[in-house]
Amino acid sequence: MASPRIGVVGATGAVGTVTVQLLAERGYRDVRAFASARSAGSRIGDLLVEEATPETLARGDVDLWLFSVGTSASRELVPQAVAGGAVCVDKSAAFRLEEGVPLVVPEVNGARALAHAGILANPNCCAIPLTCALKPLHDAAGLVRVRVATYQSVSGAGAQRMAELRATPPAEADLGMDWSFDGEEFEEESKLREETRKILELPELPISATCVRVPVLVGHAEAVWVETEEPIGAERARELLGAAPSVRVEDFPTPRAAVGGDEVLVGRIREDRSAENGLALFVVCDNLRKGAALNAIQIAELVLERRAVAA
Repeated sequence: MASPRIGVVGATGAVGTVTVQLLAERGYRDVRAFASARSAGSRIGDLLVEEATPETLARGDVDLWLFSVGTSASRELVPQAVAGGAVCVDKSAAFRLEEGVPLVVPEVNGARALAHAGILANPNCCAIPLTCALKPLHDAAGLVRVRVATYQSVSGAGAQRMAELRATPPAEADLGMDWSFDGEEFEEESKLREETRKILELPELPISATCVRVPVLVGHAEAVWVETEEPIGAERARELLGAAPSVRVEDFPTPRAAVGGDEVLVGRIREDRSAENGLALFVVCDNLRKGAALNAIQIAELVLERRAVAA
């Protein structure tokens, strides 16, 4: 498909605006922007924002939809777009853990994108960089256990939270834990565990997560502790990660260093002597790009490539 017709739903949000920008950078020209009735009629660059309604999405005049909206909106709108004959890549949690819906990080399990029923799920913005770092270690030595602490920027909670942080005096900024809580863990922690298991195809892998929101505009960071079946060592781990797709090894990765980039930064690679065959890592990425918009576009490009070959 030389010139796919692409629709971006949620185009005025933090991820949606980056999605529109990246599509333009990658040469896609037949792109339309959609959002709620409140944003309809506004503009993103040269694009006029249209209202995303079930009737509009079911019309059949778009080949590929990229969704960056909330779970309830995705549950309502994605089936309508599929009924109109399009393929949908959805960023919300609506379909990620559904049986038969591929949950894809192209560098990790890209082949899964080639078998779908119209819906593909884009993972959580922490599961994407985490699995990019874990995959080469698992392939080389097998994973036994993973522990992770996340330090997630406010952009993961949307454009309004970014505006609130900009208006907050530095001395008043604080950590946040703003996810649904079941009395034991936050929804974000259970999502990270279950999505990582699905992406890596390791349904029984023990994963313990602690998630917090930090007063950083863009860039999610993760401290990761890994135990492997076979000894691997820090030097070998560094070599494996340095050769992994979309990963760049740095000594001291930070959110600021990751902003605007498309790679997952991995550093502080060292042996964890508190565990047998243990490693410790620090993982960072731009959560609006590789952690969201770029990963979704990469999924879409796998689908488009398959269609082009089939044609």
